[in-house]
Amino acid sequence: MTPTKTSSPATTQHPAPRDRAARIRRVVWILLAVAVGAGLIWYAVFTATKPEPAAVQPVVDAQLVREDSHRLTTPATEKAQLVEFLDFECEACRAAVPLVEELKAEYGDRITFVSRYFPLPSHKNSGQAALAVEAAAQQGKYEQMAAKMFETQPQWGEKQDFQNALFRTFAEELGLDMEKYDAAIAAEETKERIRKDINDGKALGVTGTPTFFLNGEKLVLNSEEQFRQFLSDAANK
Repeated sequence: MTPTKTSSPATTQHPAPRDRAARIRRVVWILLAVAVGAGLIWYAVFTATKPEPAAVQPVVDAQLVREDSHRLTTPATEKAQLVEFLDFECEACRAAVPLVEELKAEYGDRITFVSRYFPLPSHKNSGQAALAVEAAAQQGKYEQMAAKMFETQPQWGEKQDFQNALFRTFAEELGLDMEKYDAAIAAEETKERIRKDINDGKALGVTGTPTFFLNGEKLVLNSEEQFRQFLSDAANK
């Protein structure tokens, strides 16, 4: 079927040629990172609290979207779902943020954007970051803490010591109830919430980040234009 083109809202600014070229380079970087990230993904959220192998159960009910998945848009009439598995310490995920935000603004009235955790074992603080974001999410601040993680990634990414204290300062800056935040960080339920996303992602064939699924189909992306066209086709069915 020939894709239907629709004009962007008046408030949406399309990037200049130089900016578009930079965006395309970022998308290429994303694809390379996904390829490099291929391999086995551990079930543990982070090294310090890694469960014993006997505690790891096979995933028999993997779901792309669960009831408690973080939905970033809530269209009145949903035409499609775009699910992203991400790692807050992943440079490619950080590079993808501006494009994802543009697409969310352009298609969020028709497409439900869903974000799921997929911390990679090669990143020492990715699991800790996911835990901090989930603790913030329990106080209604998922998007704010996620944005904070990506904004500050150059400050804490690739560190070989845990950055929990720094992440706690982010929670304070967001005005969170710190007693509740600390309790959520320590709660096994919070860790299990993240493990559930990892388990689902692994069972669905996610091997690197970011990985996108549109209406249940894993996307293989070659350019920003292709990504935008996929969403345009889905939004205008």
